[in-house]
Amino acid sequence: MLKKIFGFAKKKKKEEEVQKVEEVTRVEELNQPQEEEITEEVGQKKEVVAQQEEEKIEEEVAEVKEPQQEEQKLSFFGRLKKGLSKTRNGFVAQVENLFSKFTSIDEELFEELEEILIQADVGVHTTMNLVDDLREKAKEENIKEPKDLNELFKNQLIEILSQGEEKEDSEQPTILMVVGVNGAGKTTTIGKIAQRTKEAGMKVLLGAGDTFRAAAIDQLKVWGSRVGVDIIAHQEGADSAAVAYDAVQAAKSRGVDLLIVDTAGRLHTQSNLMQELEKVKRVITREAGEMRVEVLLVLDATTGQNAVNQAKLFNDAVAIDGIALTKLDGTAKGGVVIAIKEELGIPIKLIGVGESAEDLQDFEAESFIEALFNG
Repeated sequence: MLKKIFGFAKKKKKEEEVQKVEEVTRVEELNQPQEEEITEEVGQKKEVVAQQEEEKIEEEVAEVKEPQQEEQKLSFFGRLKKGLSKTRNGFVAQVENLFSKFTSIDEELFEELEEILIQADVGVHTTMNLVDDLREKAKEENIKEPKDLNELFKNQLIEILSQGEEKEDSEQPTILMVVGVNGAGKTTTIGKIAQRTKEAGMKVLLGAGDTFRAAAIDQLKVWGSRVGVDIIAHQEGADSAAVAYDAVQAAKSRGVDLLIVDTAGRLHTQSNLMQELEKVKRVITREAGEMRVEVLLVLDATTGQNAVNQAKLFNDAVAIDGIALTKLDGTAKGGVVIAIKEELGIPIKLIGVGESAEDLQDFEAESFIEALFNG
């Protein structure tokens, strides 16, 4: 009996186990499509999460890049403001103080303004024009408060400095003949222009046309080596026009974007040397072919009104196309910028406000005045 009972129980247990296995199998069969659906759904969710993560990373990168780009922009303007601090603290601060200390607009105010401008190397002729114009505009706009003259004065300066600004065809290969007296920063300016041009992805060549001054060729070679550009050079004492000729031929054959020809840092008072400059320009112009020819005069801002005199004489000899005004960070008399533009009408293309290559900046009238008045 017991045997039967145990046998039945065993059989029953076996049947139950088989039944359980069958049920589990049926459950697994039922669950299989659900698992596949779940797996597919999980995969889709993973893709969505991954995409969201990617978008989040892109947003974070953009958020990081934006202030970096803004910082670069600000640092560029910041360098300009820092470089012009002496002029701002001298010339501009005096003008602003003048407008704030007076309680009414009268002739005494305009007389003091004249003194400040002349002391800042704006020049007598330009000063008189500026003050007369300011007086007339104040009347036309019925300005009664001296402090309101500040904005009017700023706009006057922007208007003067913006005259003649035009966009150039940057695609056309160019020969840049650089002139200026010794000590103005001519060689350094050439090196910085070459560096900036090469960093922009363009092909640059230098011509060592300053064969008059000892070691000038070596100085240019140092810059060429530093920047990584080739130089066409002869021996010291060679004919600078011959150097210019060879440099132009090399530029055309090599298909360069910019050829910079250095010239002797000759004294503008020496007529025979100015005549040599004229010869160099004639050779360059004759051989240039389809390349555009420009003459850039490098002036030292710390020399004040003497810089204006230099510009006049160089312009008479070789027709200056633009001016690079260096060492603006070293003078409190930055008004010479206004004098040069007003008296000569020659565009100021570059300004130097420090030692690094980034401190040689394109001249933009509005940015320049904003840096002076809002530093």
